[in-house]
Amino acid sequence: MKTTVLIVSLILLSACTESKVEKVNQENEFVENIVSRMTIDEKIEQMVQDAPYNERLGIPRMMYSECLHGLWLDGATVFPQAIALGSTWNPELIKKMTSYIAKEARGIGVTHCYSPNLDVSIGDARYGRIEESYGEDPYLVSRMGVAFIKGLQGEGDEYLDENHIIATAKHFVAYPENRTGLNGAFSDVSLRRLYEIHFPSFEAAVKEAKVGSLMPAHQDLNGVPCHANSWLINDVLRKEWGFDGFLISDNTDVGRLRTMHKIASNKTEAAVLAMKAGVDMELVIGKNPDQLSYTMDVLEDTILKDRSLMKYVDANVKRIITAKYRLGMFESAPAISNDMIVESSEEAQQCALDVARNAVILLKNDNNILPLDKSKIKSIAVIGPNASETIRNNRYIQTGSYSGMPPYYTSVLEGIRNKVGDKVKVNYAEGCDFFSNSKAGFSQAVNAARNSDVVVLAVGGCSLTCGEGHDRDDINLVGVQSELIEAISKTGKPIVMIMINGRPLDIEKEVGMVDALIEGWYLGMRTGDALADVIFGDYNPGGKLTVSFPRNVGQLPVTYLQKPDFVGSGKGQYQDSSKEPLFHFGYGMSYTKFEYSKPVLSSSRIKAGESVKLKIDVKNIGEYDGDEIVQVYIKDDYASVGRYNKMLKAFDRVHIKKGETKTVEFELTPDKFELYDVNMKKTIEPGTFTIFVGSSSREQDLKQIVLTVK
Repeated sequence: MKTTVLIVSLILLSACTESKVEKVNQENEFVENIVSRMTIDEKIEQMVQDAPYNERLGIPRMMYSECLHGLWLDGATVFPQAIALGSTWNPELIKKMTSYIAKEARGIGVTHCYSPNLDVSIGDARYGRIEESYGEDPYLVSRMGVAFIKGLQGEGDEYLDENHIIATAKHFVAYPENRTGLNGAFSDVSLRRLYEIHFPSFEAAVKEAKVGSLMPAHQDLNGVPCHANSWLINDVLRKEWGFDGFLISDNTDVGRLRTMHKIASNKTEAAVLAMKAGVDMELVIGKNPDQLSYTMDVLEDTILKDRSLMKYVDANVKRIITAKYRLGMFESAPAISNDMIVESSEEAQQCALDVARNAVILLKNDNNILPLDKSKIKSIAVIGPNASETIRNNRYIQTGSYSGMPPYYTSVLEGIRNKVGDKVKVNYAEGCDFFSNSKAGFSQAVNAARNSDVVVLAVGGCSLTCGEGHDRDDINLVGVQSELIEAISKTGKPIVMIMINGRPLDIEKEVGMVDALIEGWYLGMRTGDALADVIFGDYNPGGKLTVSFPRNVGQLPVTYLQKPDFVGSGKGQYQDSSKEPLFHFGYGMSYTKFEYSKPVLSSSRIKAGESVKLKIDVKNIGEYDGDEIVQVYIKDDYASVGRYNKMLKAFDRVHIKKGETKTVEFELTPDKFELYDVNMKKTIEPGTFTIFVGSSSREQDLKQIVLTVK
């Protein structure tokens, strides 16, 4: 019987393999046929984004957009910003979210999006684009990124079908790790750090999610601009990882090889450098001819004089035509909407609410002030520059960068009013705004607080204080928000402070003035609904931080990814300040309490290359049902190269009812114990590994057990 089953399995496997080979052959044959009939002009035309329909050969137009947290087009569903998506620690929910984004894109003919951002934002909150990242940890970023891509592109038979689109993983690579916290500043990063910290999320995108497109980073990496880095693109990405999609430049970055990096003296040199490095398509938003490099005006004479360059043109164009073929565009070209107005469905908006709820992080809750009981309060003050909606440049500034104008936006004020109805009086005052140092609104805010039983204070930042191009040399609350918080605290009323913002801020002083603190980041179009659900206990917050919060700008960069230092001998400390972050990576509270048992391994000793199972019991000993994010960190105790004190290797978001105990199980596969040795070869070294399990990266929140690998 076993022999029969084996034979049948081999036959099916063989048939499946033959089918895949046949499919690849058909694809290659089709693409070769198209490219062989194209003129030089037609080939170059394809190498710029949004190339027009080629009527002679029937080559369809591939329309693009951004979709970092929803399509960057009016009418689209605006989901929480990327940093908030990371805070859900819920990849399956993110995959569901991007499936809605893909459907909205297809509805208007968009088939290619410039997302997700797989940068590992390693501890520098001065950097404005930290809000676009899932966090400071390579494993977490890879899990969220893979989920995002799979939802956008589809899997199996649904891969790039009529309901899915091509994703673009960006910015390749080490973009946030610059010297000054400035967007696009140069990066000097060791080969080891590239492979350990910055490569994993992109490698996972290629190998696991089959991402269809990548975008190089703006900056100079170790002396070579990413857009001219053949080692990075051809050797690592294509040869080592097997990437078979296409590369699109970041906006105007082919031209920047000349204007910014100064390694090309003219447009033609810049274009040839990028082409040879493997940048297939040039992005210049608006297609300003002064900024375009991949054009016949720039390239024709050079190619005609040096025919050896045609092999690069042909390789680039083949990858672009292949992408269109895989999207099924030659069989059924998408109908591209002229007005580009997206229709957001009720299902997508409900998903936006689910994601927002999952993302909310409770950081402080003295005396269990939260959740508020509507039956026990008669009035509530809602105060702050982020309390009510604000529109600037035809968009809500509380939704984060790279978002369109949603069909509606629910503010904190509106969410609370909807929640309490006419049973609780709501006293609103803005207090101050982000864009001036005026304290004229303080008296009204103080009066609102004095005339209320409790204060909800919505502060933080907005898309005009954080995001691309909004790097800062301090990380304090902008404007006079800190003074507003102090003025409200002097009323003696209990304060629930809500942060709506895009970067970790220096709020140590402010945290001491309030009774409860919620970090929401940017929660999208359902912001007020999600926060009201949390504030009044209809949803128990379960989100966790994916970035460490510094105590001040002098602590930067701050991250849990530390290596051993002189702390144990009394050295390595700032003279008058703590080295500990204000809030740790992975930290977040709940309205209930969870108790962890001692972790158990299926075996205390394994051979290198074997897996081991890890189990731990988590009991809800509080009064509310809730979600707990169980985190697993591993430390290689003694190794041939320096190792981090611990690194995240697994996590699971589990829902546990009050009084219930759940056994959470992880399979720790061999890759969890791998390192790059002194020769940069991936290996597993024999020795002991300490495995930490708990609710955050903070030492007091972790249980540990030791595994021996022989």
